[in-house]
Amino acid sequence: MALPLLATKPITQNARVNNFAIGGDEAPRTHVNVEEQIESAYRQIFFHAFKVDREPMLEMQLRNGDISTRDFIRGLLLSRKFREGFYRCNSNYRVVEQIVGRVLGREVHGDQERIAWSIVIANQGLEGLVDVLLNSAEYLENFGLDTVPYQRSRVLAGHARSQLPFNQKAPRYNAYWREASARRAPANPYSGGGAQFSGGQLSPAWVGGQPPKLAQTIWLALAAIGGLEVLRVLLTTAGAMLGTGSAG
Repeated sequence: MALPLLATKPITQNARVNNFAIGGDEAPRTHVNVEEQIESAYRQIFFHAFKVDREPMLEMQLRNGDISTRDFIRGLLLSRKFREGFYRCNSNYRVVEQIVGRVLGREVHGDQERIAWSIVIANQGLEGLVDVLLNSAEYLENFGLDTVPYQRSRVLAGHARSQLPFNQKAPRYNAYWREASARRAPANPYSGGGAQFSGGQLSPAWVGGQPPKLAQTIWLALAAIGGLEVLRVLLTTAGAMLGTGSAG
């Protein structure tokens, strides 16, 4: 039996007041064409999408009217790019911050909401969290089926500066993942120059930063054989050329 969603209280103010300024990606844009919707969606979910990160099948379905903008957003959130670049390299708490900021256009309402959505991830996985958020009353009231999500009320009256868009100020992963990646990286076996990987470990078979003697011997033998083969090819080619010149 799935656990019910914990009740949370709103604490961030920007998402609950009217915009002071409109325009750009932080406000809804009506009568935009499909291509603008696609590019806005990529910016909102990925911040930037390289060619390899794009989803041509989803784009074609949206252009043909087979899916709504909300379905396109769902496809991006469940894509390989988002799973590998956001979901798998963050804790559940961090994933909640990333998805709520991109989908609902606001920051999470403190630890209470962060914990509540983390429980949804633990029970239903990434797909379950995405479906709950996209089907929520908050999403439908603010964005509906055909509006790309945007950061709500980024510019407020009485504020000298606007907030940075969430997809620009929130990195894909924090220091936790960078440190974990450094621990998993192999140590540099060379004592001088080059990049050094902190926390890496060499294979137990390596001694003093050097591969086993047998491996070194095999490598030297292969290198010698390769050198002799190259020399043979050069001599053969030179002999053929000289023979052709003499015959002429």
